[in-house]
Amino acid sequence: MERADLKALVLSTGCAEARGDWVLLMDPAWPTAERIRARRLLATLAASKPRVRQGWLGLPTGGTSGVVKFARHDEKTLGAAVRGFSAHFGLKRVNAVGVLPAHHVSGLMARVRCAATGGTYLDWDWKALEAGRRPALRGGPWAISLVPTQLQRLLRSRTAVRWLRRFAIVFLGGGPVWPELAEDGARAGLKISLSYGMTETAAMIAALRPREFLAGDRSSGRPLPHARVRIGRDGGVRVGGKSLFRGYAGGAARRGDFVTGDLGTMDAKGRLRIIGRRDAVIITGGKKVHPAQVEAALRATGKFADVAVIGLPDREWGEIVVACQPAGPRAPVRVPALPDLPAYQRPKRLIPISPWPRNAQGKVDRARLRAAAMRAV
Repeated sequence: MERADLKALVLSTGCAEARGDWVLLMDPAWPTAERIRARRLLATLAASKPRVRQGWLGLPTGGTSGVVKFARHDEKTLGAAVRGFSAHFGLKRVNAVGVLPAHHVSGLMARVRCAATGGTYLDWDWKALEAGRRPALRGGPWAISLVPTQLQRLLRSRTAVRWLRRFAIVFLGGGPVWPELAEDGARAGLKISLSYGMTETAAMIAALRPREFLAGDRSSGRPLPHARVRIGRDGGVRVGGKSLFRGYAGGAARRGDFVTGDLGTMDAKGRLRIIGRRDAVIITGGKKVHPAQVEAALRATGKFADVAVIGLPDREWGEIVVACQPAGPRAPVRVPALPDLPAYQRPKRLIPISPWPRNAQGKVDRARLRAAAMRAV
């Protein structure tokens, strides 16, 4: 796509704001303070240079810090992602039903793929889809991207399953896919693609082809033609390629491969498997929760001598947020109201732990804490 075409497409989503040569995507549901910070950044960027040739499009990401950053992309990085996607799946024209928001990289890239290949994009409301109002699919082939919780809910409806069977590809990502969900999808005969990617890579850079999934493969597949994926000596996933972002808005330009926060393995056939995160980020229903933010809100209530927030496996959400505290007679017995946090960030349970696990440096040992919490539930 030409720069002008991509800019017009992004602005048409209603989630974008532009100033000078810069465009930033923003979540309409962000708190006022977050929107103000983003707009101040946009103003600073626009005033810093008269013209930006590369990395003019900022896509929001929480990264590993919990603070929203903007990964800088442009028509070249997104174009490379589209070409690699089309070659990997053998699609000359991409048609997609979209239920993910445009400010999310997966929602944006579905729109970009369709526009760049001359395909059809059907923007559809998730609540309407869940309620049984589904668009008619003419022509094809069609693709749809879902987070695990969405697929789990659709699998409860026979008519929804019949509708999903019409898709050539059902992309599943945005959070951990628990084994039972993958098997339920396979038994339903859905052409699922487990994939791996992030905002910094313009969505997927490795993906499982549906025929491989139906044959029993549960990896994240092989890297797409435009991407490089390798595993470092520490088990960390490192990525590179033509769709890799230019750096973060307001920061230094990126150089070399990008070191992700994920841990993984790659087998002799080049198939990627993600085994966990390097950091403590919790992904629940496709949304990232940073424990430090929730812990700060809990501590602000003045009810806790100590508290730590972790994620525990859950069939519906992938993970649920739980709070752990040292067991004792004065410990709270329920999670206090946290009105300043979105509902998905609020802990679903409060678990007393004894003894309270600390490492040699006096910090909470999260691995031991999680093991103790698993035994307690």
